[in-house]
Amino acid sequence: MKKIFKKSVYIGVVVSLFAVVISCEKDFTDIGSNVISNTKFNTNELTVDITVENSIVERVLSDNISQEPGQYLLGVYANSNYEKLEASIVSQLSISTDLELVDSDTITKYQTSTSNIVTTIDTVFIKLPYQATLTDITSSGPTYTLDSIIGDKTKAFNINVYESDTYLSSLDPLDPSKNNSYYSNFDFQKKGTELNDKINFEFIPSENDTVIYVKRRTSHNVLITTDEVKYENTSNSSIPIPFARIPLKEEVFKQLFLNKYADSEFDSQEEFNDYFRGIIIEASGSEGSLVSFNFINNTADLNPSIEVYYTNTVLNNQTGDTIKTFRQNNSFPFSGVRANSFKMEEKMYPVNNEVKIQGTAGSEAKIDLFGPDVDNNGIADKIEELRARNLLVNDATLTLYVNQSIDTTVAPFRLFLYKSDESNALNPLLTQIKDATSEASFGGIDGFLDRDASGKKEKYTFKITDYVSDLLSGESNYSPDLKLKVFNSTDMPTASTDTIFTYKSWNPKAVTLYNHSLGNGDKKAQLKITFSEKK
Repeated sequence: MKKIFKKSVYIGVVVSLFAVVISCEKDFTDIGSNVISNTKFNTNELTVDITVENSIVERVLSDNISQEPGQYLLGVYANSNYEKLEASIVSQLSISTDLELVDSDTITKYQTSTSNIVTTIDTVFIKLPYQATLTDITSSGPTYTLDSIIGDKTKAFNINVYESDTYLSSLDPLDPSKNNSYYSNFDFQKKGTELNDKINFEFIPSENDTVIYVKRRTSHNVLITTDEVKYENTSNSSIPIPFARIPLKEEVFKQLFLNKYADSEFDSQEEFNDYFRGIIIEASGSEGSLVSFNFINNTADLNPSIEVYYTNTVLNNQTGDTIKTFRQNNSFPFSGVRANSFKMEEKMYPVNNEVKIQGTAGSEAKIDLFGPDVDNNGIADKIEELRARNLLVNDATLTLYVNQSIDTTVAPFRLFLYKSDESNALNPLLTQIKDATSEASFGGIDGFLDRDASGKKEKYTFKITDYVSDLLSGESNYSPDLKLKVFNSTDMPTASTDTIFTYKSWNPKAVTLYNHSLGNGDKKAQLKITFSEKK
């Protein structure tokens, strides 16, 4: 278990008022969370000291059953400032139900008393197309830059491939009326030994890997020809895209796949899923990079798959001479149920002047905006104090500053804020902050990374005006702790009624923020409320 050293901290609330008298002839007509312009009111600002501390994340939902992430991580990310991450992929494979090792016409014509057909596997590999940007096309071919990679791309990490012995099911095996779920720390069981041709295959992402050459051979190991295998972005394009290739054991897959095409195991997808339960691509190592692969592409060739190339040779039974050869290949896309497995380093974060925000099953921050409820009436004392002043909230922003002295190269472009009620520790209630829905057309709660005048990554600011306004007006008494995480596209509510927050996190980026400590000076985390009140 990851551990965080904690100590009890009592933070008082300091209110600083800066009077700014405004003059306007409009009447006061709105008591909601809008800017007020009226000569009968002053607009002031107060700063509320908050509490921010590290929060453990033990696991995250990492499957595609309830929601398809599309992106899956593979590799190793090691940064001394954060938890080391080893990300592996588990997936079922899809098959065509009309698979034939040798088609019926060929059998009719060549499977005779004087001839026979022998199948030789040429190569089998896992294909993983990169997400890449085309930068130039020269006489020697296209040049690319690889996208969605963090870490040291010059260092290799190890890959081993296994057959899964865990039956991947979209339905809960204990209650088939409900959906199943797989978390990032689920222990997927392996069947047999490694399937990759070279144990501990060293993987280094390369933008230059746009083609492989498949040597086609007869059953006598005689080279017939060499196929040039490329994959294009669209059917109309002749520009090959870069892809990773993990060679697998040829004879093993000849036994597992080719020799079974005519058997019941390949009669249907359901029977195949029970026979071959899935593939596990396991990454390990102490250095390297983390690559995000897209599993949902409009062009089928860009989806990860297992590719099998083989040659059927027609032989003369008497002389052994080759009469004819047929080159074949089959593709088995990564489809059906799939999940990411995140092995996180056990790391201790001391309680100091900062908090660590790291995606996947890393860490987040817990934020207490208004302090304790000393009188135990269900409402924070600070909220009651501010309610007594009948303030009209015009704007409320929560700001957290980046510790620029720590590596910011993988700082996420956005963070996300949500409510976490942990009164039931076994089943905490996660909900959206009101502004995420009420201000959806204006960016919601914001949380984008801002830069300072010199271009350095400086801070994250969150707009929570409606949420704070409801609390200070008495419209709502519900103010659980807030949690701060690396943003995922699935974090955003899809409708105004979408109040439940579903926690998923496959964005591996990380950043170190300053907390509420006074020693952080003007960089300390704080809540600022701009309000109007009667003169």
